Parts: sequence; C-alpha cells; structure tokens
Amino acid sequence: MNNHYNKQNKQLARNLRNDSTPAEIRLWSDLLRAKSFYGYAFLRQRPIGNYIADFFSKELNIPLDNY
Repeated sequence: MNNHYNKQNKQLARNLRNDSTPAEIRLWSDLLRAKSFYGYAFLRQRPIGNYIADFFSKELNIPLDNY
C-alpha cells in the first residue's frame, strides 16, 4: 500500500524536512522518532496526493497534521 504517495512532490517534501520549524523538530526528536510513540513508526513530510503530511504513520493510516 502506497497511501497515494506522490513522487512529484518528493523534492518539496525533502525541502520541508530540511527547513523544519523548531516545533516540528522537537515533536519529531522527542516523541515520534524511533517508534517511541506507542510503538508506531512515523514518516516526516510525506507526499500524499496533492498534499504533504507533516507526520504520517503507515500503521495508523492517518496523517498528524496541525496537532
């Protein structure tokens, strides 16, 4: 399952990862990295359809945007 992965937005997602806000960096490093959030794996800046989800879990299949 590719969750509607959009290769056309791959470079934009990479740029957003490299230019993360302090809040995104803190959320990623303190909570979502290395399956530390209830054992679920998350991806950062995932291109889905015409959008880029800030954080996404394939296992949960829900983007965590604006939380």
